[in-house]
Amino acid sequence: MLQKQANTIRFLAADMVQKANSGHPGAPMGLADIMTVLANHLVHNPKDPTWLNRDRLVFSGGHASALIYSFYHLCGYDITREDLQNFRQLGSKTPGHPEYHDVPGVEVTTGPLGQGVANAVGFAMAAKYAGNILNSDQVNVVDHKVYCLCGDGDLQEGISYEACSLAGSLGLNNLVLIYDSNNITIEGDTSIAWNEDVKARFEAQGWAVSRIDGHNFDEIEFVLSEAKEKCKPYLIIADTVIAKGACELEGSHHSHGAPLGETEITNAKTKCGFDPQKQFWVDEDVLARFRVAVEKGDLAQAQWNEKIATMLSEEQRLLLESLQHPDVSKIQWPTYEAGSGVATRDSNGQILNAIAKALPGFMGGSADLGPSNKTELKGMGEFPHGRNMHFGIREHAMAAICNAFSLYGLFIPYSATFFIFSDYLKPAARLAALMGLKHYFIWTHDSIGVGEDGPTHQPIEQLSQFRALPNFFVFRPADAVENVKCWQVALARKAPAAFVCSRQKLDVLKDDRAFGEVENGAYLLKEREGATVTLMASGSEVMLALKAGCELEKEGVRANVVSVPCFDLFNLQEDAYKARVVNPNTKVLAIEAAAGVEWYRYADAVIGMEGFGASGDAVKLFEHFGFTVENIKRVALGL
Repeated sequence: MLQKQANTIRFLAADMVQKANSGHPGAPMGLADIMTVLANHLVHNPKDPTWLNRDRLVFSGGHASALIYSFYHLCGYDITREDLQNFRQLGSKTPGHPEYHDVPGVEVTTGPLGQGVANAVGFAMAAKYAGNILNSDQVNVVDHKVYCLCGDGDLQEGISYEACSLAGSLGLNNLVLIYDSNNITIEGDTSIAWNEDVKARFEAQGWAVSRIDGHNFDEIEFVLSEAKEKCKPYLIIADTVIAKGACELEGSHHSHGAPLGETEITNAKTKCGFDPQKQFWVDEDVLARFRVAVEKGDLAQAQWNEKIATMLSEEQRLLLESLQHPDVSKIQWPTYEAGSGVATRDSNGQILNAIAKALPGFMGGSADLGPSNKTELKGMGEFPHGRNMHFGIREHAMAAICNAFSLYGLFIPYSATFFIFSDYLKPAARLAALMGLKHYFIWTHDSIGVGEDGPTHQPIEQLSQFRALPNFFVFRPADAVENVKCWQVALARKAPAAFVCSRQKLDVLKDDRAFGEVENGAYLLKEREGATVTLMASGSEVMLALKAGCELEKEGVRANVVSVPCFDLFNLQEDAYKARVVNPNTKVLAIEAAAGVEWYRYADAVIGMEGFGASGDAVKLFEHFGFTVENIKRVALGL
């Protein structure tokens, strides 16, 4: 019966790829035996994919989506036979790679290899912390497992090294990583570029490791049962054959990313005793075995609900409620005196602490830069018992882990590093935007203002890069007051946001903002009647623009000054608002200590960086690269 169930998964996947004439049949067919046994161990409820105490199942190899959809269809999730037949079609519920929000049961969007491994580590960390703060001797609110399926490609990616090393250090015994070791990549056998002892590598990182035949049901059953008792994260190396059961293409790298062909599928079905004339077929006895998941899941969730309703203390109940429904109205925002000097990294640290005091699910950390990023939550303890997470120098894993925290259902995470090192985590930031996650990126040391550390540490192109990312909102506040308002805006949106903060002190401006609000992305900071020039700037350059406006007025030139804390939000505004802020009858000059190419959307000229920075005193660097009142006045007069 197990073999029949596994073959049903195989041929559903093969039929999906064949009908779409696109996709990856090899991995689904190779993993079908493991998925069949895992179905008997997984604690989940297909009728409620959001149940808090469900096991999390992550498919790091998102290209194996035909396996995912077949499995969820068989288990009783809201994925129909017709959905399988519409695999990879525009607007379908079964896209080429699994996408969070679109596919019932999918925990996280995967596809870029290695991301899912780090996401699984994040889910396990979130579950560990949730259990530490919510569980008691009387009742376990959270005690589930996290399962992740990955392949050779996932483990070759650097992010998996980062994440698995951290998992070992933290002793995440709720994490099970199932490694589909078929020794195949797109270009051929893995030995052409990879030949390492994975078992030794993981053992050195603090994992427990077993190796099995990934097509032997007894061995699969044994290790999955054993996983429940491990005191370390557990790696199961499953030796498999890609496209298992596919006759001529079994074991071939040609089965990785292309349909098998009608003849190959017909021969494979015939060999296994399936009717080759039937496509997308599931026998009733097979369906009955998989659909037990609905009844088992309903019962498990009902029993959990009963425990939550009758056994939680009042303190546990209130904490769970506040985690599930954070109330931002309770935040007591810091205030700042006009004229004082406050680096926005400092005000940002004070804001983080204010939010954390009001929202128990607000937590995060830095990639070994907490003292410089100002991200420590004071008096709130260290993970896994407190809210300060230490990621080590692992920017990419940090961001992917925090994505999982955001998806977990109880937490609002932030992650932090120097702005220049945002390059190391860009793929995870992109996935946060794609999924619309409330994940807050803290990026300090925002420009050539870094000073003596020089061009290797001075971001130039990064603002342009992240402003080009859809559904991702980059805030570069001009002062501490604007920083507070940026956070108020960001917390209200269901999307990731980045706070790009200065190392150097910035003058706190008078809080008499003339027109519009930060929520619109840009606003008139200073409006002059009869203006012929508009100066636009963000961050530390806003004060320069204000001073330049005053100097221009002495020359008989009236200049409006526009602060642009969030270029992305300003782009979303209606044309009438944009015209009110940036008067179309004026010449527009933008000033920003970065590449600034995006400013030409609004500006006639840009004072920006045309090359890399240099090592030297920050004040002298701003003078050297033309970020002075005199240069702004000169360029504005020449428009």
